[in-house]
Amino acid sequence: MAERVWSEKGLVRRANRLLSVLRHAEEVSGNVAATCRYYGISRTVFYRWKRRYEDEGLEGLKDRSSAPLHCPTVTQPEVVEKIIHLRQHYHFGPMKIMMYLKRYHDVEISRSGVWRILKRLNMNRLPASQRYKRHSGRWKRALTAAVPGRESPDRQRCGIPVQLPLARS
Repeated sequence: MAERVWSEKGLVRRANRLLSVLRHAEEVSGNVAATCRYYGISRTVFYRWKRRYEDEGLEGLKDRSSAPLHCPTVTQPEVVEKIIHLRQHYHFGPMKIMMYLKRYHDVEISRSGVWRILKRLNMNRLPASQRYKRHSGRWKRALTAAVPGRESPDRQRCGIPVQLPLARS
């Protein structure tokens, strides 16, 4: 009973199944508790279906959307537009977008809220050409020029002979 069916034919089929549960209680067993045990449902669910069937008929037994009618904490469309603009034109990340909106537009939104908006719009990752490029290796001192006053084995590689310090006796 947990499966979701979204076609009209599937909704009617499920409504007819619920109607058969209601009819079973009336015609076959005559006992609501026995019918609920047989079908594996609670009595509160049975009476909810019964009330909906009495009020609305077969339409009342069809699945309804569980989406909320309104969401008071939704991010304003103007803020979403600003986030999109900052991401597309300045390639800012969520933290920088959050700080920019707070400083210049007096808009309080969390870093994770900005990230969720970018993720929903498939803008959470910058294109490869706009990402930060790491250096491939460690920094090394150039070996081409000799450093005055410094004797090191690296100087041999540059073609400069190494002069060992004279031992004092």
